[in-house]
Amino acid sequence: MNFVKVSRVLYQILNDLDTKEKIIVTAIEQFMQFGIRAVTMDDIARLAGVSKKTIYQEFSDKNQLVLETFQKALEQDECKMKELPQLNNGVIEHLVGLSIYVRKRFAEMNPFVMNELQRYYPQCWQIFEEFKQKYIYQEIMEVLQKGKEEGYFRSEINSEIIAAMRVEQMSSLFDPIKFPPSKFNLGELHLEVFEHFLHGIFTEKGKDTYQKKKTNQQ
Repeated sequence: MNFVKVSRVLYQILNDLDTKEKIIVTAIEQFMQFGIRAVTMDDIARLAGVSKKTIYQEFSDKNQLVLETFQKALEQDECKMKELPQLNNGVIEHLVGLSIYVRKRFAEMNPFVMNELQRYYPQCWQIFEEFKQKYIYQEIMEVLQKGKEEGYFRSEINSEIIAAMRVEQMSSLFDPIKFPPSKFNLGELHLEVFEHFLHGIFTEKGKDTYQKKKTNQQ
């Protein structure tokens, strides 16, 4: 498969990295754009500017490369989430920032990546399941609690049920059978469902404030 050249920005980033980091950064970009199984070690070697032999000196096989690449991608997601407006600055500001991030993050992702991880890379999928429970679930619980305290979320909702539901909801959107990529844009799909989720827990105050903040951001 013929892949596009490395972007100028990525090329500049690669120049500043050591060999292993260079391979991982290149793999993340290629996997996210084209899917895991479509990208070969030859593709990664060519775009990273290293030999295939060098890749195998750093990684025993493609499975190990996928594993370390996926772990790095999750770390990057955590860092980017921490760059969003923090809950202490207001739950609505945090949600608006999150909605922007959701659209951008998933718009850049090949819709088959998560399905490939689940089917062919069980160790990566297990890491993702643990990440959902240890990080995403706890993040949602904190947002729900803060939203209740500030009067933006309905006080009667069961936070544990809602948080668990939201985690599973996010995972289901990666199912290409339920949501065919030919019919749904992944970024728009995640944003639509995210906002549907919010409107199910907002108070009138929360809904009005969110819409105003979102309009101002746009």
